[in-house]
Amino acid sequence: MGTTSESSQLNIIVERNPSEARLSEIGIKSWPKWGCPPGKITLKYDATETCYFVRGKVKAYPKGSNTEVVEFGAGDLVTIPKGLSCIWDVSVAVDKYYKFEPPS
Repeated sequence: MGTTSESSQLNIIVERNPSEARLSEIGIKSWPKWGCPPGKITLKYDATETCYFVRGKVKAYPKGSNTEVVEFGAGDLVTIPKGLSCIWDVSVAVDKYYKFEPPS
């Protein structure tokens, strides 16, 4: 069974090693894929994103702060809240499935 942790400031939810049944239940194989090379990327989320990392390693920082960090990567199911601005410090190239929540 996977474990879940949540960061207080970033509100990023990381579900470590979700089961195949869980991944199948949410239908990740039908989601689009996205990848990026190592480096730093600034991201702003206009919608809540759920993504499953096939490979990669990321440290996410809130924009303007280096004191709080959330780490995630290969094997993690990650939910990033709408309205978050953060910097991804990608140490291992990312390959992920993703889905944005429809606007409410």
